[in-house]
Amino acid sequence: MTERLEPVTSPWQRVSRRYVVVDFVGNLVSGVFFVGVSLLPALLTGIPLLYLIPAAFAITSIITLALVPRRVRSIGYQLRDDDLLFRRGLLFQRFVSVPYGRMQLVDINRGPIARAVGLSELKFVTAAAATGVTIPGLPETEAEELRDRLVALAETRRAGL
Repeated sequence: MTERLEPVTSPWQRVSRRYVVVDFVGNLVSGVFFVGVSLLPALLTGIPLLYLIPAAFAITSIITLALVPRRVRSIGYQLRDDDLLFRRGLLFQRFVSVPYGRMQLVDINRGPIARAVGLSELKFVTAAAATGVTIPGLPETEAEELRDRLVALAETRRAGL
């Protein structure tokens, strides 16, 4: 019996579709870098068998790039009464519940590619490292509004900190 893990039936808030561009470019740059670096030994030594390494990196990169849109669609979050529920992942799904009272820091980051398309990522830090959550691909205004709302909720629900 293989059922998809769905702990909540209410609708998920999704990240922006523009995040596909950010993730695609990041994976493309990484793929080109790893193919280029792994190609150097084959070019410098002339051993034909060494060309299999950059070929493997290239195939892996192509598969990763093909999965980017689906992987971005799998990212979502819900603001519930007592916590924020975050999910991501296709094959290995991850669901994290972060209680508002345990949030210690809510941080907004904007990388150069994300900033170019008007996106931010929101990072929550708690005392437990395992519950740290980063929501990528939020429009800048939505990220700022969500940060302010979460900080206000965290202040009202401090859990013995």
